[in-house]
Amino acid sequence: MSRNNSIAVDGEQQRRMSMNNADIAQLTQDATRATKAEQKMTLMEGIRLYPKAIAWSVLLSGAIIMEGYDINLIANLQAVPAFKRKFGVQLPDGTYQVTAAWQAGLTNGAYVGEILGLMVNGIIAERYGFKKTMIGALSAVTALIFILFFAQNIEMLLVGLILIGIPWGVFQTLTTTYAAEVTPVPLRPILTTYVNLCWVFGQFIASGVLKGISERPDQWAYRIPYAIQWIYPVPLIIGIAFAPESPWWLVRKERYDDAKKVVLRLASPEKNPDFNADETIAMYKHTNEMEKAISDGTSYWDCFKGTDLRRTEIAAMTWFTQAWCGSSFMGFSTYFFENAGLDTSNAFSMSLGIYAIGAIGVFVSWWLMPRVGRRTLYVWGLVIMLAILLIIGFLGIAPEGNASVQWAIGAMLIIFTFVYDASVGPVCYCLVAEIPSSRLRQKTVVLARNWYNIGSIIGNIMTPRMLNPSAWNWGAKSAFFWAGTCFLCLVWTYFRLPEPKGRTYGELDILFGQRVSARKFKETVVREFEEDESVVEKKLEGEKTTHLEEINSKQSM
Repeated sequence: MSRNNSIAVDGEQQRRMSMNNADIAQLTQDATRATKAEQKMTLMEGIRLYPKAIAWSVLLSGAIIMEGYDINLIANLQAVPAFKRKFGVQLPDGTYQVTAAWQAGLTNGAYVGEILGLMVNGIIAERYGFKKTMIGALSAVTALIFILFFAQNIEMLLVGLILIGIPWGVFQTLTTTYAAEVTPVPLRPILTTYVNLCWVFGQFIASGVLKGISERPDQWAYRIPYAIQWIYPVPLIIGIAFAPESPWWLVRKERYDDAKKVVLRLASPEKNPDFNADETIAMYKHTNEMEKAISDGTSYWDCFKGTDLRRTEIAAMTWFTQAWCGSSFMGFSTYFFENAGLDTSNAFSMSLGIYAIGAIGVFVSWWLMPRVGRRTLYVWGLVIMLAILLIIGFLGIAPEGNASVQWAIGAMLIIFTFVYDASVGPVCYCLVAEIPSSRLRQKTVVLARNWYNIGSIIGNIMTPRMLNPSAWNWGAKSAFFWAGTCFLCLVWTYFRLPEPKGRTYGELDILFGQRVSARKFKETVVREFEEDESVVEKKLEGEKTTHLEEINSKQSM
């Protein structure tokens, strides 16, 4: 590839780095070796070298199973007869229904709590580290489950959901950023998208539990699902207490010796004699110093300055797309099926099928991402989902009571879920973890997730009204609306979403720093250390000249 398609580090940026680092020559040399080793590393080599990093990442991601379970519970408990009798109102035909306003209120209450938790998390996690923040959030969840379990009215349930949403907000981003910071380039797409698989697992478990208790006529039909949540936190707290801290976080705190110890805990050096922990830390430090040369700030406000503004936009819109591509149908799937004419048992059976297919979709995304990349998978996923939504919308025009049409809609929703969980669903987590700069990663991911939460709140206000027979009662025709939003998301994705596949964080810094177009990210060659070496050589030549002048001065005396 010609040099016209390549870029290098800005010279002024490198000058600042050399001024702030007396050992810039050695740092650059070590970072170069570590970067090249990581770029050449295959997936299997990464698995052999970092099995412990994989295990710790999987452990922390387990918290997302709990959140996926809880979020699914909120939406689908509203289809359980005993829950509707306790917290709903009686309709003229004698049946009970939670009003559309309260349906939206309960779901959005959790999202409001998550927004608060996310903003706090961005500050606390960067100050105290990932481990302490996760343990604190899990401890809070253990206590707050009592409010949900003993809720006597719908208002008390809403308060409980708002409060428990705060620690859920911590889980949403900390698990993804931890996975991104403890694993090398080839493992990043697997471990970050595993977070989405955990979400699907949680939804599947919730649907199974709800199917098992849906026909119970007493209070335990909704108390048992909430009580099951107590199973998760304590084992996770114990495991996380022994987990290593993020080495990137330690480097940002200039605790280089501790970072090296953590890297050795995460890796298995005996599996690769060429592995060098010092060089790995040098790569982290080099990237951190390169970002400091651009902007030394690490506040939320810094996410909206310079090149970080573009990175924040991409991360935020990538997650927003996940909320507005039509995925709201999946969140209310059981409720939709039930109102479409299926009995409660069949409705939950259909939901179980949806989440099982979703899990398979995540595995398919793992196979596709190394081959086609994140951007391509995102674009084509949206194209296919747009087509499916249009089909569902046209099926919704058919007369009510047609069982064949309702089952056809159910089949389309299953296909939609598979496509979503093979593309937009999991790939989103990988993208939002890779796109931000390392110094602002935690806060950028927080802002992005909150943009998703805002989109979800708006969607959750509208979706129940679209589906509820006592409100707008659009039914399957709601798909036309979501097809329109999916198309808008597709347009943004095509023009603004770059391809970070195979890039180190240092390379991404340079690509964004040089303002490379999103559609040219994939083909652009990054000469990350070329300018480094030039600056180092000049610095060394200057030192030699000064040394010779001193010798000549002494000889002439």
